[in-house]
Amino acid sequence: MAARLTLSDYRALAEFRFQIRRFLGFSERAARASGLDPRQHQLLLALKGLPDRTEPTIGELARRLQVEHHSAVEMVDRLERRRLVSRLRDETDKRRVLVRLTTRGDALLGALSLSHRQELCAAAPALVQVLNGVIDGRRGPAKPRADRLHRGRVSALASK
Repeated sequence: MAARLTLSDYRALAEFRFQIRRFLGFSERAARASGLDPRQHQLLLALKGLPDRTEPTIGELARRLQVEHHSAVEMVDRLERRRLVSRLRDETDKRRVLVRLTTRGDALLGALSLSHRQELCAAAPALVQVLNGVIDGRRGPAKPRADRLHRGRVSALASK
């Protein structure tokens, strides 16, 4: 028999989506303020954050961004024109093209990532609370906050 969701479950799911969307809105605004399209920022982050032994190919970047191959090619083209990434041939398989961050791209990504980490630290208490509510089905959504996300320390994470 399928489990039934309660009104509290729906509220927790809705609040979780709201909190994630708030962070994504911050991320989009920060990318644009840095002169990047938000998807370009995502590509730079995906490139820098690839797991060990994962080749930085266009195909892998497309998979990580959940976009079509040609869309990833277009993003890489734009980022390459801005000298934020470069392409190079794979030394073991000359048919494959790898993408690398340039020094300029790495610096831009570093600045953006610092601000993102600060924002996540501020949002973490609400995110953790509402995620726990979604997972265990007993807690309600995080208490509504003012328009700005809570700016407290993330000590609540250490105790989870």
